[in-house]
Amino acid sequence: MTTANKNGGPTATRISGPIITARGMGEAQMYEVVQVGSLGLVGEVVRVVGDLATIQVYEDTTMLKPGAQVVCTGAPLSVSLGPGLLGNIYDGIQRPLPGIEAKSGAWIRRGEKVDALDSQKKWSFEPLVDAGSKVSGGYVIGQVPETPLVMHRIMVPPDISGTVRSIVPKGEYNLTDPVAVIETDKGPRDVVMMQHWPVRRPRPIRERLRITEPLITGQRIIDTFFPLGKGGAAAIPGGFGTGKTITQHQLAKWSDAQIIVFIGCGERGNEMTEVLREFPELEDPRSGRPLMERTILIANTSNMPVAAREVSIYTGITLAEYYRDMGFSVAVFADSTSRWAEALRELAARLEEMPAEEGFPASLPTRLAQFYERGGAVTTLAGDRGSVSIVGAVSPPGGDFSEPVTQHTRRFIRCFWALDTELANARHYPSIHWLRSYSEYSEDVKSWWEKEASDWEELRTEALTLLQREERLQQIVKLVGPDVLPDNQKLILFIAEVLKDGFLAQSAFNDNDAYCSPEKQIALLRIMLGLYHRGRDLIQEGVPLALVRGMECVSEILRAKSALSNKELDKLADIDRRLNEEADKIAQQYVKGTSCYG
Repeated sequence: MTTANKNGGPTATRISGPIITARGMGEAQMYEVVQVGSLGLVGEVVRVVGDLATIQVYEDTTMLKPGAQVVCTGAPLSVSLGPGLLGNIYDGIQRPLPGIEAKSGAWIRRGEKVDALDSQKKWSFEPLVDAGSKVSGGYVIGQVPETPLVMHRIMVPPDISGTVRSIVPKGEYNLTDPVAVIETDKGPRDVVMMQHWPVRRPRPIRERLRITEPLITGQRIIDTFFPLGKGGAAAIPGGFGTGKTITQHQLAKWSDAQIIVFIGCGERGNEMTEVLREFPELEDPRSGRPLMERTILIANTSNMPVAAREVSIYTGITLAEYYRDMGFSVAVFADSTSRWAEALRELAARLEEMPAEEGFPASLPTRLAQFYERGGAVTTLAGDRGSVSIVGAVSPPGGDFSEPVTQHTRRFIRCFWALDTELANARHYPSIHWLRSYSEYSEDVKSWWEKEASDWEELRTEALTLLQREERLQQIVKLVGPDVLPDNQKLILFIAEVLKDGFLAQSAFNDNDAYCSPEKQIALLRIMLGLYHRGRDLIQEGVPLALVRGMECVSEILRAKSALSNKELDKLADIDRRLNEEADKIAQQYVKGTSCYG
């Protein structure tokens, strides 16, 4: 505790929105949590100069006056980690919103204190080690069925190592009951099922690993063209209305990550309300159970205190690291990092820091790097493989990708899914532009894909090349019209439209199309490129493009994404067979001149 000054203790001397200057804070530490005023508003020390400290408060400071008492806690801002996190909805500083509603109604009262985890609830603990076992930080000593989908692993805190002196038998215990006693160099230490960890400090790992496996999302343009590796970092930039939030919802629902952490950081209240209403009703497509049984939601809307918005992404990433340490693959969705950066800008202005580009603080690149580098595929302290994949939405004003947040984000991510306003206006979803997007994880996940389809790289490269050629041809068409193009170039325009409509566009409202398995993705792409190869060969033999476009199988190819399920690969093979049969028939009839084609 800070030593009391002559006025009886540390007091606030200046208040500017969420920023407070306090006197008598000579013993305060950076990032130490304090409580301000009679309501005990939660704040964090962000600057110490002699006897003065600058505090950012995570709650509304309305009616707070100079002279208000400041009480230091001696600890940094931390989150509670243990069974009970999954299925919960928190604000930016890990206050459970359902618990606050039960206590104070629909409105969050200032200074409201609710435990992040229910310490009285009993959990069924099963020990996995015996007395006398040697353990160290991160070692799993027991397990708890947190939800029907997730077995929560009780780990030794990172700062403890030694010999298990005793461990409780299988039974019901609450989060504060000692479940094991470990004999350390400094004496015996009790281990309970709940830990606390500072949000701004990454949790320790044994080593970082090379990314080798893609995060399968079921979205064709992502998985096939611009894959994200498990443990990778991606950005979804786009202007207003391009579908950033909807795309993240699809990824959260369909990706094969075992744990989902969704951070609503500064988004509009109506968007976050939609998330809070829809997610508890969503069904996990793989298990049939509620999706919330493996999901944590963090809601910090634009009308909540700006300081809490700044810390919310650290809260979310810390929760993700905790489940990563158990050996799970975790996906973090931050919507949006632009609103978070705006919170940094507002706080920096109140702290009277020198502004950089567009008023953002000069530390913006560093803060972005600190967030994205906490993702990755790792070997945990227990020796398991775990991963945290990060997908951050970016909301550049006016869709301008040259603004600072987008540009700095590109420095720290390897996957860029650029949303396009024209595609969104044309109702083409997901509106990820195939020429402005890229993924540097393609080489990393190549070996995984080649086990599924040996020709994945060739198919992907050829399809992207056709789309690039189509873009150049469209520029000619705009100048002189399509009639001047020869049929082989018109074919490229036709196949590009087939790819756009039959492969890249995807409907979230069609059961067969909302999620597309890797096998179905490759089968669809093979058929469409097969149409291009056969059409090219026919045109070289003199067959008019109109006959290629008029083949009966073309409409079946376009409908296949929504008409056939992921299990009906045999029907896709039938379409491919009929395509070749029709092409052979046209070639025979046209070349021999036995029909009216000529």
